[in-house]
Amino acid sequence: MAGRKTALALIALAELFGMSLWFAASAVAPQIAQEWHLTASASAWLTLAVQLGFVAGTLASALLNLPDVISSRHLIALSAVGGGAANALLAGFAHGASSAIALRFLTGVFLAGVYPPGMKLIATWFRQGRGVALGVMIGALTLGKASPYLINTVGPGHWRFHMAVASLLAVAAALLIALFVREGPFALSNQPFDSTQIGKVFSNRGVRLANFGYFGHMWELYAMWTWAPVMIRASVAASGGSTFFAEIVSFVLIGSGAIGCVIAGIVADRVGRPIVASVAMAISGACCLAVGFLFGGSPTLLLLMAVVWGATVVADSAQFSAAVTELADPRYLGTALTIQTCIGFLITTASIRLLPWFIDTLSWRYAFAPLALGPALGIIAMMRLQGMRRAT
Repeated sequence: MAGRKTALALIALAELFGMSLWFAASAVAPQIAQEWHLTASASAWLTLAVQLGFVAGTLASALLNLPDVISSRHLIALSAVGGGAANALLAGFAHGASSAIALRFLTGVFLAGVYPPGMKLIATWFRQGRGVALGVMIGALTLGKASPYLINTVGPGHWRFHMAVASLLAVAAALLIALFVREGPFALSNQPFDSTQIGKVFSNRGVRLANFGYFGHMWELYAMWTWAPVMIRASVAASGGSTFFAEIVSFVLIGSGAIGCVIAGIVADRVGRPIVASVAMAISGACCLAVGFLFGGSPTLLLLMAVVWGATVVADSAQFSAAVTELADPRYLGTALTIQTCIGFLITTASIRLLPWFIDTLSWRYAFAPLALGPALGIIAMMRLQGMRRAT
């Protein structure tokens, strides 16, 4: 028991450090845009490029079965170092949008070797309590994604310094995994390459339904994480609030998801993953519909909405992954998880790109409302999975 708790703590801390790379540029996008005279569209590509890189990385990883033919520890450590190096090159040498976007894409490619293998590594330590364990890990990486906004708020210096801190954290993640973590007692030996595994993932009805729920969740998640901080800054400015408060709310928006992930994991292990995921999606979908009405109003109410929305929008994420680890072929869990994240993140590129059009067309009041479609469809998939599991 003590061994697996220690492993969980170390893996979660490594994921927190490693995933700080994700929004490292997004958190300082206003400073970069001002220095390089970027348009809003060009600034958005600093985040979108990471998503596309992650999709490319997970696709290649899934096609080659990398998480199952290579040790998860080694894959995470090498990928964290690679992501940190790409981010450091941006911090030290980039002076325009083209090079920055290319390096953000490369960072996303490397992060594909940090996130899905991390979930597989957790699964080698936990059978009972896997929902809580994955909730802790995904909560930690959610906090890691929020950390650049906190660094941007309290840290001194230029935006390049803030990005360099994220690179150092990624290297620390690699050292933690390489030196202090081993695979758990439920680990299987490395598997041979099997080109049929992708087809087998889609032919498994339980895995397919869990994935459909995840895809609906992802339609909302990253578009919210990318554009809600922009809305918060604009709303706080319109109401006469301070820039410091806007950054704090942005950190809370993303960071509160860590608490949501842990609570959802505890409850899901008792009452079922489909039910917990559906409740989380229902609440976050309602927030999509309601948040626009707070634009330009009370910053305190916006902060409260950020806590609720931020906690629920990602609370279900670990439970989709836990369901896949329970329903997929145990020999190729890494491939199944990587396929899930690959398609999910591909979907995020569409919703992130569409949000500026929603903003221009619908205004901030209704811009997030179309995101509620994803949770609605996700709930349908998870209720079907619940029915299937009940029948079984």
